[in-house]
Amino acid sequence: MSSQDQIVYVVDDDARMCEALNELFTSLDVPSVTFGSVAEYVGYAKPDLPACLILDVELPDINGLDFQRQLRDADHPPIVFITGHGDIPSSVRAIKDGAVDFLVKPFSQPDLMAAIDAAIARDRRTRLERADRDRLQQRYSLLTPRERQVLPLIVSGLLNKQAAAELGISEVTLQIHRSRIMQKMAAESFADLVRMAGQLNIALERRRQQ
Repeated sequence: MSSQDQIVYVVDDDARMCEALNELFTSLDVPSVTFGSVAEYVGYAKPDLPACLILDVELPDINGLDFQRQLRDADHPPIVFITGHGDIPSSVRAIKDGAVDFLVKPFSQPDLMAAIDAAIARDRRTRLERADRDRLQQRYSLLTPRERQVLPLIVSGLLNKQAAAELGISEVTLQIHRSRIMQKMAAESFADLVRMAGQLNIALERRRQQ
């Protein structure tokens, strides 16, 4: 997994563990930064790179599992837990809350690197999905208020005639709006437009209203 376009963060108050992991990642040419507490990690200016967060469970300022809960609704690197005091309830909680793995010290290098690889791969996918949503949101912002009314109607399965009647406009006018929506959203087909609307939760909003 040697690469300079990713980074591994380590949060562990055991200085020897941090030193050992730093030496390992240096030997593999993997950029890494170590921290002795969550506060240090939070205050660090992080580069915009795919990442993995190796997080100890027992830390001086906050329990690692509690910190994971705090990050639930935030954009953050996938977590790989490491601990010298592992138990089944903690591992189950960590995995249910989205951790990639839960490793008990001493763990093997292959197990650690496999977990980091999986975490980095997950973060790359998440970043691509987020970038795709941002592009779609930018295109959606180009739609007029009327076009934003038309979009959920047509992607929810209504015929042009039905959508036009619901808005009190002619079918020809509806078709013009539909064509402009396709152009502004850069949709290659109607199926593509439906997919985009789904990513923006537009079709879901329409169903909830119904």
